[in-house]
Amino acid sequence: MIGDDIDALQSNTDALVEACDEICLQVNIDKTKYMITSRNTGNERHKNIRIRDEVVEKVNKFKSLGAYVTSKNEVTEEIESRLVSGNACFYSAQKLLTSRLISSELKLKI
Repeated sequence: MIGDDIDALQSNTDALVEACDEICLQVNIDKTKYMITSRNTGNERHKNIRIRDEVVEKVNKFKSLGAYVTSKNEVTEEIESRLVSGNACFYSAQKLLTSRLISSELKLKI
């Protein structure tokens, strides 16, 4: 959800919870987080988002659809994550790629 300020976000959250209640769905408060992104860092009011009198955790980063999103819109963490995944994949296939039992043609396909 998106809101111009913390009060709009709280209002949108309340509307979501009410809509979920109408169709017998529950919002999992333990898995629900919120993040503030702003050009004016440090100017946010210290007010919490609440769902049924429980405070929703504020985070500075989260992973959505396999990509990291940060409050400062930085890509360095996403790049590091992809490098680690790529290295893990390469080193897991290293023995296979250096094996003499597999033809060069097959190695190129891999």
